[in-house]
Amino acid sequence: MKAILIDDERRARSVLKILLEENCSNISQILEAEDLISGIELIKKEQPQLVFLDIEMPQHSGLEIIDFLDKEIYNFEIIFVTAYSEYAVRAFQLSAVDYLLKPARPTQVKEAVDKAISQIGKTQLNNKLEELKKSFIGKGFKKIALPFSDGIKFVNFEDIIVLEADGMYTKITISKSPELLVSKPLKHFVELLEKQPMFYKPHRSFLINLSYIKEYIKKEGGYIVMDNDKTVSISKDKKEEFIKIVSCL
Repeated sequence: MKAILIDDERRARSVLKILLEENCSNISQILEAEDLISGIELIKKEQPQLVFLDIEMPQHSGLEIIDFLDKEIYNFEIIFVTAYSEYAVRAFQLSAVDYLLKPARPTQVKEAVDKAISQIGKTQLNNKLEELKKSFIGKGFKKIALPFSDGIKFVNFEDIIVLEADGMYTKITISKSPELLVSKPLKHFVELLEKQPMFYKPHRSFLINLSYIKEYIKKEGGYIVMDNDKTVSISKDKKEEFIKIVSCL
């Protein structure tokens, strides 16, 4: 398997190369480029399976890769390498894009590589990169990437009605779309959407969009009915808080 490292810092490339050589035996060849343009030429020539791409580089940001490559060439996986930024991390997570934080650690590198390899050829990379770029440019998040059996669905926050725990999976009900079963636990989405004020967790098994509440029923211990008639449980310790919140809507 062939990998390309694109980073303007020679030392950063050297460190990552060593980590890959020591921890990822399935990568047989590692090539390097010091800027995006030379990196793109290398991609076209060598056709790698993996590309490690720094975001902050002189002249061209790593995010601009989608402006220089045709969609047909996206037959590889990208792992972004970046200095820590809470905003950047959230952008990566919402766009379902793999990333490594500098300085990268051996276990993180191996996990990222294993995950990327398993996704080669089936992750709609050009769509993920487009959404990632929009997140950075717009300085805000409007969509979330939901991986499912047939690919990845990009959904507006405002179109999500209910997220329901189903073991280590999450069932997601979306307005005017079929229900999705996503291979992520509910906890993942609770953490990812915690800064979106329209979402509320009334029960350990549910995360709901307050915009779609149709009614609150007091009988049988109390429960919520959403616009699509789906019923949602409320924990006893959340009832008072929930009533206060919906009274302000």
